[in-house]
Amino acid sequence: MDLKKIKKIAIVGATINREKFGNIVLRDLLKKGFEVIPVTPKYDEVEGLKVIKTIENLPKDTDLLVFIVPPHIGLENTKLAIKSGFKRLWYQPGAFSEEIEKFLKDYEIEYIAGKCIMVETGGVSV
Repeated sequence: MDLKKIKKIAIVGATINREKFGNIVLRDLLKKGFEVIPVTPKYDEVEGLKVIKTIENLPKDTDLLVFIVPPHIGLENTKLAIKSGFKRLWYQPGAFSEEIEKFLKDYEIEYIAGKCIMVETGGVSV
């Protein structure tokens, strides 16, 4: 996956809790210049950004979905992502499972699992 081509990133599992990775990753990617969209049914706003409640409502030009949720929620949301036409998925450490891997084998999807997007985009800036 060529991260240089990525501009708009959805954070699935965004949170207002600044000590959790759903917020740390969001802030890190914002500082690095990405357009970031928080995705969570729990809040209306995260770090001053309007929240999208479900993957199905994401703008279709979203380049990458980053999953920072437990694997059982990740599987549900992966199915929604595929159904919604998204082709690039990133699973933060702890968000991936064998079930997700088995599901993805049936689709031509670009995905990364178990690597930290903060590190892969040039180190942690938060």
